[in-house]
Amino acid sequence: MSVIVCKFGGTSLADAAQIAKCRDIVRQDARRTFVVPSAPGKRSAQDIKITDMLYACHNLAHAGKAFADEFAGIRARFDDIIAALALDLDLSADYVDIMRQIPLHDAPDYVASRGEYLNGKIMAAFLGLPFFDAADIIFFDEKGNYDAAVTMTKSRDKLQAAGGGVVSAFYGSLPNGQVKTFSRGGADVSGAIVASLVDAAVYENWTDVSGFLMADPRIVANPKGISFITYRELRELSYMGATVLHEDAIFPVRNAGIPINVRNTNAPTEPGTMIMPELPAGTPTRTVTGIAGRRGYTVISIEKEMMNNEIGFARRLLSILEAHGVSFEHMPTGIDSISLVVTSTALAGGLLEAIVGEIQTRLAPDKIQVDQNIALFATVGLGMDKNRGVSGRLFSVLGQAGINVRMIAQGSGELSIIVGVEEEDFSNAITAVYEAFA
Repeated sequence: MSVIVCKFGGTSLADAAQIAKCRDIVRQDARRTFVVPSAPGKRSAQDIKITDMLYACHNLAHAGKAFADEFAGIRARFDDIIAALALDLDLSADYVDIMRQIPLHDAPDYVASRGEYLNGKIMAAFLGLPFFDAADIIFFDEKGNYDAAVTMTKSRDKLQAAGGGVVSAFYGSLPNGQVKTFSRGGADVSGAIVASLVDAAVYENWTDVSGFLMADPRIVANPKGISFITYRELRELSYMGATVLHEDAIFPVRNAGIPINVRNTNAPTEPGTMIMPELPAGTPTRTVTGIAGRRGYTVISIEKEMMNNEIGFARRLLSILEAHGVSFEHMPTGIDSISLVVTSTALAGGLLEAIVGEIQTRLAPDKIQVDQNIALFATVGLGMDKNRGVSGRLFSVLGQAGINVRMIAQGSGELSIIVGVEEEDFSNAITAVYEAFA
């Protein structure tokens, strides 16, 4: 029988009622044998996520302050869930151990992971499945990078032999046994890894939205949903701000050819979005699949006559960023000009002034200009390279909307066109493009 791996996000597991919905979803399909749960999320807009409560305990402990009251709130939250689900489960020993461990860990990884650990135990008891501590399943190397080879060697046979189970999300272990977490939202990555380990037919990612939309609903009213999207398109949209799925979650399943189905826990009959290596046969090719973007960029533009003949100019420019620990997002170029697009937060604390000063000293440009409060958005679609005039139509739409284009970048694959605009024009630009291509 083929296997489906279900990852449930924090909002899907925020309280006992939500957890009961997840159990019903799992039981609706016998192939749903592996479950990867996040820590409980917010129950309301004013609530606090369990993970954030744990971070607060770690911060207090390492500031030399008491954290017992804060941890009592975490314990009460889990105990309330256990009682409401009528489970015969006692986590008292775990609470005592976690309380003892919190002051002993300089890095917050261990503490932050305990929400997933405890919720994994609850989900396993509720579903009647074996529990697998992710520290025994997912492995990182000495540098803290996910180690796919070691994980496959140590865990593939173990999980496949079990035939099913609950694997806690968001973390794994370093070679020395210490707990290491993924970045925030990394529970999506955990689910993808488990799906690859058990050769899943589908990786279902259950969250609080019914898949991907063509545009941000906070900007565009009632945008169309996306039924099918390729990994390549999703990678572009995720990078530019579409946050339904952690962008790194693509890779473990993409390499294995496993589709991802993003579904809504609160509307389980809706099909959601299928993310696949290629669109299914017969699916009409869309010119534009989606539009996504972000605010908060700074553009450093350098002009120098005969720059193209100056060997090593770009290398020396980028070495200045490297020396300051700053990475760039995009680098549009001309014959005598080059621009660096950098997130504004990366240039805080005087770094912008230091970098600009070093560029002037080391590269002697004819002109250097800094533009802040820039937003970028990407128009993404597989059909863009097959339809003539897409770029012309796109910029015509922006012109008619009175949008001043500050930057243009297009990859050689012609999968997306990235446009830079003033932050004040960001929402209007996305709305205009959506209305033209939806």
